[in-house]
Amino acid sequence: MIEEQARVVAIDGGYALVETQRKSTCESCSVKKGCGTGAVSKVFGRTAVQLKAVNRTNARVNEQVVIGIDEAWLLKGSFAAYVVPLMLMLICAGIGEMIGARLWGGESEGVTILAALLGLAAGFIWLRRYTENLRQQNVCQPEILRSVPNETRIEFKNSPAFNRQE
Repeated sequence: MIEEQARVVAIDGGYALVETQRKSTCESCSVKKGCGTGAVSKVFGRTAVQLKAVNRTNARVNEQVVIGIDEAWLLKGSFAAYVVPLMLMLICAGIGEMIGARLWGGESEGVTILAALLGLAAGFIWLRRYTENLRQQNVCQPEILRSVPNETRIEFKNSPAFNRQE
């Protein structure tokens, strides 16, 4: 289970809208001052991300909690988001190359590019339908695991809702 601290922003039936602080690994890096990625991270800063989580612990608004998602679903989601569209793009580019070579001889670059773009678009359309299906089934929904004790709470930056006193 991959865990992250969050704060409950709203309650909606058996779900809670939680807000987490997007983090950069640059904060713990020893060469962050001389790195371009560290500079970009500093400019954009930490931003709050809101998501819906299953609330089996009866968490309340403004309560700091630990949310979690199963690693297997994270891996499946990463595969679906990155690998499937790229594979479809490459397969369609290959098919486009073969069709273009048969129809136009050596001048098949335009057909290959068009087929690759169509394959990439098909991959994104598939991804959208796949994620909508998962969302309807509630199979990869983050859930609230437990409350965070006062002594281990983290300070959330760039969000006034996080820093209110309870």
